[in-house]
Amino acid sequence: MTDTKTLPPQNIPAQTHPAKQILMMLWRDKLAFCAAIFILIVIFCALFGAPLLEDVATKQNLRGRNAAPFDFSKDWVFWLGGDALGRPLLARIVVASQNTLMVATGAVVVSLAIGTTLGLIAGYTTRMGSQIIMRLADVIMSFPSLLLAVIVLYMLVPSVGNLIIVLAITRIPVYLRTSRAEVLEIRERMFVQAARVMGASTNRIVFKHILPVVFPTLVTIATLDFAFVMLAESSLSFLGIGIQPPEITWGLMVAQGKAYLTTAWWLSFWPGLAIILTTLSLNLLSNWMRVALDPVQRWRLEIGKKSNG
Repeated sequence: MTDTKTLPPQNIPAQTHPAKQILMMLWRDKLAFCAAIFILIVIFCALFGAPLLEDVATKQNLRGRNAAPFDFSKDWVFWLGGDALGRPLLARIVVASQNTLMVATGAVVVSLAIGTTLGLIAGYTTRMGSQIIMRLADVIMSFPSLLLAVIVLYMLVPSVGNLIIVLAITRIPVYLRTSRAEVLEIRERMFVQAARVMGASTNRIVFKHILPVVFPTLVTIATLDFAFVMLAESSLSFLGIGIQPPEITWGLMVAQGKAYLTTAWWLSFWPGLAIILTTLSLNLLSNWMRVALDPVQRWRLEIGKKSNG
């Protein structure tokens, strides 16, 4: 008889920590990795840079009106130039990132929560309840989202709260329809049927068995929708019915600089570039998440690890 204690150790790979595995998959997609770094910088500016630079961003200096960018002889906050009142554009872009991300995050979270809940109900409830919920989604989708936001904000006072509510309402059908379609397919799988046979309650089946399968798809859509909501907020601010001064957003900065496009192009260029880069980064991250969260396609990001092992 062979003593099992004297056997050589088996060559079993150590289990990689989930966070490290995600970072490794992100590193293999260089565009997504750069996009993630940029998004982290924007979030850092919104959380910490905005409170620190708020006084600098609102301080007027008429001697620095429409100051040109890349004048490194001036203070670093003027490296991107100054606006029509001599306020540094770099500081204002950092401060504006807070309101821009606040509106986009609030609208996406609210629409995701409400739309997913209604979608789960519509996909797992009776036919009558499903039809009522879907007709509600059809009513919302019958109006163009931007037009609906313009009409509502024209009647209400433009504020961060109202802007979040309006944009969230227009995006609810996206998550509602997606989650309902996923539930209708998942509810027929064997593990759901087994849970039902074993006497699991409806709430347990929906939230413990179905929701974890649906959620990765919804997160991917939310990442992409974040960019859409941010563009919608910028469009409303550009039209003058979004957030009003003295509050600032990137879209409002673009609107304020449009009168100086021929003489001071940088007033609209820098906040517009911030919108473009943030939107592009979110799109790249959404594409990466679509692959990383799909077990069928995840091998594309893991093949480098297997070839090196």
